[in-house]
Amino acid sequence: MNFSKRSHFFGLAAVLALTFAGCTGYQLGPIKPTNLASTRSLAVPTFKNETLEPRIQSLATNAVIKQLQMDGSYTVASTKKADATLNATIKTIERRQLRSVRTDVLRSSELEVMVTMEYSVVDNQTSAILASGNVVGRTNIFLDPNFQLSERQAVQDALERAAVNLVTGISEGW
Repeated sequence: MNFSKRSHFFGLAAVLALTFAGCTGYQLGPIKPTNLASTRSLAVPTFKNETLEPRIQSLATNAVIKQLQMDGSYTVASTKKADATLNATIKTIERRQLRSVRTDVLRSSELEVMVTMEYSVVDNQTSAILASGNVVGRTNIFLDPNFQLSERQAVQDALERAAVNLVTGISEGW
């Protein structure tokens, strides 16, 4: 009887040890990349625009600020009060036909819009580049009779997806 109790105790202890050993690497709260670990606040000036799309830089900047606020890893501050500055440039906007109208192959019924941005996070004290990279945002859209409006909405959606990828890159490191 005594041997049976001991074996149940050791069996239960082994199961509990294995269960809790699987959770040893987890940590509560935001985990920033090591090169951005001391950065708490970011300044986000208006992005540069190297495309021919007018007024797109303000849409991209606002999308990134919104994602930073939703993520919560960094606070958005003015350049004087921030630890680092997030600079970005909208490099390209590409449109690709996915589907055409059955009766006219030159008319599009569905488009893929892809936005490419280049970014860098610069330390405000040392002017060292803490992080940099390229992000891409893609979206598909079915075109309605108001082609310009639906295309503008697709570009905005692609910018928001690129903003999610950018913020994920600087807050989680991937």
